[in-house]
Amino acid sequence: MLKYRALLGPVILVLLVGVAALWSPFAPHGEPVDVRYDEPEPTPEDVVGASWEAEDWVAFDEKVRWALDQRLDTLPLGAAMAAMGQSFVGTAYVAGTLEVDGPERVVINFRGLDCVTFVENVYALSQFVRATGNAYGAKADVILANRAGVEDRYETLLGSLRYRDGTPGAYSSRLHYFTDWIADNDRRGRVINVTAGLGGVLDMEPINFMTTHAGAYRQLVDPALVEEVRSAEERLSAYGRYFVPQDRIAAVADQIQDGDIIAATSTVGGLDVAHTGLALWVDGSLRLMHAPLVGSVVQISEVSLAERVQGIGGQDGIMVARPNDTRGGGA
Repeated sequence: MLKYRALLGPVILVLLVGVAALWSPFAPHGEPVDVRYDEPEPTPEDVVGASWEAEDWVAFDEKVRWALDQRLDTLPLGAAMAAMGQSFVGTAYVAGTLEVDGPERVVINFRGLDCVTFVENVYALSQFVRATGNAYGAKADVILANRAGVEDRYETLLGSLRYRDGTPGAYSSRLHYFTDWIADNDRRGRVINVTAGLGGVLDMEPINFMTTHAGAYRQLVDPALVEEVRSAEERLSAYGRYFVPQDRIAAVADQIQDGDIIAATSTVGGLDVAHTGLALWVDGSLRLMHAPLVGSVVQISEVSLAERVQGIGGQDGIMVARPNDTRGGGA
């Protein structure tokens, strides 16, 4: 990506850092968010042992019942994700939902999503429905009967996507850089990184945005965490990563499938990815389904994926990860 960045002047680079903060969950984490929602009336489903907020359980329950009614459990994973993703259209974009008080933990929030938590929850929900629908004959009442058990099962599945080696741990175990997210989930068989096969070119520019901006991440006041993040950055930088330059996206679009995970690469120094979403074909045009900007909602792009990336400063290509169509997946 060096030849693209060389065209940018110092003033534009400063502006691009601001762009990254808007489009990327990898940007500085501030204080824990305090997003208030109308509290639903308690229901019989608020059983002993349940830990999620009531409105998150209601949203999850509705998604699972809808998906089973539509028989998403019978679809290939990518197709199921494309359908599940569309069910989130209109959901509010909310930044920083993973930055909560207390120790690092698997955060559940279906009411507000950023571009990465949208991808993660669509994948996890689709895999949960496929695994449980297959095992229990798509009987929602049976699948959802034990709320506490279902919550634990879903948290395990979501955590296996969000954290290195599939194991939630300290802040540094979270896959902050999406290059790391793709590589880790590819290694464990959750996705297949198809970028190189799409004619991607190798990028060896260093990844170090978090440690070079440590003061902007409240968790990185701990020097030990800084060093652990730095170690991950050095590993990612040493391996490099493939990306499809923006002027080649249209030429390979016909090789991208519904439900493929799209990562828009960043021109900001030290940052690998600026935005993420899911591929969706609409009337013969490859679009991006995503949670875009602060103050907006999950939506399907009005223009093609290629046009969108080319039209946004701070993005210069894409990485593509294909959901690996296997049953079970730890759901």
